[in-house]
Amino acid sequence: MTSTEIQTPRGPAGIRIVEPDGPPVSMLFLGHGAGGGVDAPDLVAVREAASAAGVRVVLVTQPYRMAGRRAPAPAGQLDEAWTAVIEHYDVRDLPLIFGGRSSGARVACRTATTLGAAGVLALAFPLHPPGRPEKTRAGELPAGLPTLVLNGDRDPFGVPEPTGKVDVIVRPGATHDLRKDVKGTATLAVDWLRAHGWAS
Repeated sequence: MTSTEIQTPRGPAGIRIVEPDGPPVSMLFLGHGAGGGVDAPDLVAVREAASAAGVRVVLVTQPYRMAGRRAPAPAGQLDEAWTAVIEHYDVRDLPLIFGGRSSGARVACRTATTLGAAGVLALAFPLHPPGRPEKTRAGELPAGLPTLVLNGDRDPFGVPEPTGKVDVIVRPGATHDLRKDVKGTATLAVDWLRAHGWAS
């Protein structure tokens, strides 16, 4: 794993790159949840399973977390920093997959179409604030792109409905942190990547 920082308009973003053993089949960028980091159990499990299946994984830590803050920056600033990271790597020779958990999944969904992603992997997509189902974020899901949402059936942030090219797999007994059978969740993610030719 190699670590570096990339300058964005919102300050430096933290980057960790995990290379597969052989030539990469695709490149998966993963963002973290609002108050957490890229070492969340579901992100670690997906990173390990994906890199074992030929995927180059890029873990992106948002500038506000690099600065030691837990309260997330506004959505526009998160998207701006993410966009700067994606444009820095300028991936042209591999399928580009965006992903993340919770807030990071929202960033991936909002920017995927504009930045040319082939697909989106959304872990614990927060459909609405807890107890506020009327405040839906379903419109952020990129219905025109192959997208996999993996949410727990006990997630207080809700579970989105499948729509267009968006597939939803509900994980029984899991809450928003997706810790329950996290390896099973990672296997489902890699199976989806493999089905699209994005993993070996």
